[in-house]
Amino acid sequence: MPVAWRIVSETRAANPFDGAGARRFGGRWNSPGLPAVYTACSRALAALEVLVHLPRPAPPVRFRLFSVEFPVDWIEVVKDPAILRAATSPSIQKQTQRFGDHWLRETRSAALRVPSAVIPDEPNFILNPVHPAFARLAWDQGKLFAFDPRLLA
Repeated sequence: MPVAWRIVSETRAANPFDGAGARRFGGRWNSPGLPAVYTACSRALAALEVLVHLPRPAPPVRFRLFSVEFPVDWIEVVKDPAILRAATSPSIQKQTQRFGDHWLRETRSAALRVPSAVIPDEPNFILNPVHPAFARLAWDQGKLFAFDPRLLA
């Protein structure tokens, strides 16, 4: 079973997989108003995905690292070349949001495998919290995660 990783601020650690942040602000694969849970294929990529969005110098924030496993047959893989090109753009593209919005609304799968914009050869997994299978997800209790201070300067 694939393992995905998610880092959230301690203030969000009580509900780390509810998709509320993505619903409120939108993201690369969803428009505001639609919940989605962004995860990465490794701890290191999860850290980079958070780090790329932190202001500099970064404020003192405590984080927690969570892991979650799900069956491989829950995963849909993005294959459209135009969508894949848009996905690795430094800025969020309407193409990927439209694709993700459609995927979320249709509840075609519980997980969507997408390339990371930070490291395009590494995958992220978008989880759909309204998919019926999502209720069967089991994630760990999380553990304290601290960035090396040199990365936050």
